[in-house]
Amino acid sequence: MLNQIVADSGTATESRTLRFGIKPQCTSDKVKRQKRWEHEAVLDRMQARLDRMPEAMIIRRQTVEHCFGTLKAWMGSTHFLTKTLEKVKTEMSLQVLAYNMKRMINIFGARPLMQAITG
Repeated sequence: MLNQIVADSGTATESRTLRFGIKPQCTSDKVKRQKRWEHEAVLDRMQARLDRMPEAMIIRRQTVEHCFGTLKAWMGSTHFLTKTLEKVKTEMSLQVLAYNMKRMINIFGARPLMQAITG
């Protein structure tokens, strides 16, 4: 019920915070308000789905982990070769591009992929 009240109005009054037991989350300002991100309800619905189906996250982790494990193996299980965030982003982007290209070659074959690239 609190999610509906907060999502509808964007704030929670002091009487509501006392009633729902969220007083410790409030600020020490004179006017007691609890602010929520405008899309917080989406996160709440996602958490509710995960609570109903905890095995879904296990499957998701397995699916996502495969590509990161492959990339890590390609990199030799080491650190990034570059320094600074911008260069590391570039290095990671190149690794992801190479991973995706290799997958496309395995799925479609080299010739059809080259024909698609050349247009």
